[in-house]
Amino acid sequence: MINFTVITKQSFSGFLSKLKISKNILCIVILFSLFSCSKNSESYIQHLEGYWEIVEVTFPDGNKKEYKFNETIDYISLNDSLEGYRKKLKPGFNDTYFTSDDAESLEVKIENGSLNIYYSTAYANWRETVLEATPNNLRVINKDNIVYLYKRYTSIKLDIE
Repeated sequence: MINFTVITKQSFSGFLSKLKISKNILCIVILFSLFSCSKNSESYIQHLEGYWEIVEVTFPDGNKKEYKFNETIDYISLNDSLEGYRKKLKPGFNDTYFTSDDAESLEVKIENGSLNIYYSTAYANWRETVLEATPNNLRVINKDNIVYLYKRYTSIKLDIE
């Protein structure tokens, strides 16, 4: 025997209102999940130090410049008080590097939920904001909205005997 349920207009609108409430709750849960999964800028600090090679520059108009080969790399050094320097290096073989005595002083600060790097030389001062810093990638943006993407540099090792 087949049982049929009679759906009245009143019971159907009750079902729809429960469904709306469920949709609202689902939206709230999804939004909460998205915001709680957002990156914590402070966690980027641990990844800043080291050797970085430029991969790509994205300009405000969307144009990109890719770097297939780099003659120089950046070395970032930080101390416990979040001060340090950035230096340009020419990589050699087997973990050797060539450099001048020039370096850019830097200070790292967390401001308004963003991680900012303040650079200073005898000629200029500027700021970059870290958009992403992982063990393998570093992405920063400057005041001109130019985005720089770096990858962790891996030295060239030769087995010379």
